[in-house]
Amino acid sequence: MFARNVTLHVKPNQVKEVNSKIDKEILPILRKANGFRDLITMSRENDETIGISLWNTKEQLDTYAKDTYPQVAKLLEPFITGVPEVRTYEVASSTSHKFVAA
Repeated sequence: MFARNVTLHVKPNQVKEVNSKIDKEILPILRKANGFRDLITMSRENDETIGISLWNTKEQLDTYAKDTYPQVAKLLEPFITGVPEVRTYEVASSTSHKFVAA
């Protein structure tokens, strides 16, 4: 399993709007993506939101990153400053997802 960590620097007083956009528009897009397992979002009061998406394989994550993520980034653009910081990790363990480590 692989994780994609995206950090967004949110404009002042826009965290609620970002979270709403994620729930109403972005999560449905993710659910349609091949290999998508889960999304965890975390926010600080007025300046940052982090999204961690979990994927079955690196290839599926890479396909999403190349083909679909630009559309997702465009949806968030009005609410953020700068460029989102994106990092990819191989998941070593998870208490909420059962998988066999590579």
